[in-house]
Amino acid sequence: MDFIPQVVQAVAGKDFTVYAYFSDGTVRLLDAKPLIQRGGVFSPLADEQFFRERLTVLNETVAWDIAGTLDPTACVDLDPCTLYEDCPIVADPLEVVSA
Repeated sequence: MDFIPQVVQAVAGKDFTVYAYFSDGTVRLLDAKPLIQRGGVFSPLADEQFFRERLTVLNETVAWDIAGTLDPTACVDLDPCTLYEDCPIVADPLEVVSA
């Protein structure tokens, strides 16, 4: 892969999904439920309020600020290359569609 994907924005969707905005302009949809079902480091994400409120971008990818300090070493982050390759491209949910 010549292009190294970088996430520039992450927005929580419904039912434990995340819209990941990449530096190339694409928006990709992550279904985080399978990660949460694994437990372990993903266990805190099972709380929907925590999932939404701690979702951020750290280390140039989708991350959850577990410690609440925005410390890039104290977060759960996902591989941006995997997100870019495995998550489907979707329409921007924040884009206002004019009638």
